[in-house]
Amino acid sequence: MRSLNLQGGAVCPEDLARAAWPQAVGKRIASHARAVGFREGCLVVEVEDPVWLQHLRTLAGQLLGCMRRVAGSDVVSRIEFRAGVPRREPQRSSKVRAAPDEADGIRDPILRRLYKASRTRSA
Repeated sequence: MRSLNLQGGAVCPEDLARAAWPQAVGKRIASHARAVGFREGCLVVEVEDPVWLQHLRTLAGQLLGCMRRVAGSDVVSRIEFRAGVPRREPQRSSKVRAAPDEADGIRDPILRRLYKASRTRSA
């Protein structure tokens, strides 16, 4: 219990099960699957992709044993694995740079304006 970093006082079974998941399965599995819910003894685990989902379903019995050792034998009675929604990494905004306007090379402001107006009309 102390190693799960739970705040003191009474701890509900859901908090206990969710806190025990990373410690019970290890860093590698926990980085691909996270406990997202708990209902009537069933820990719901969201898995990042179908390959990991199949792998963890195969290991469900062993993972349940690990959970029972860490959280206690009466907390988690089964584990349900679900495919998670793919998460996108934050995207950097790329500023689109406008191509230099060829009309800006015309020194005379009146001719430049006439050139731009005629170019707009022809387009």
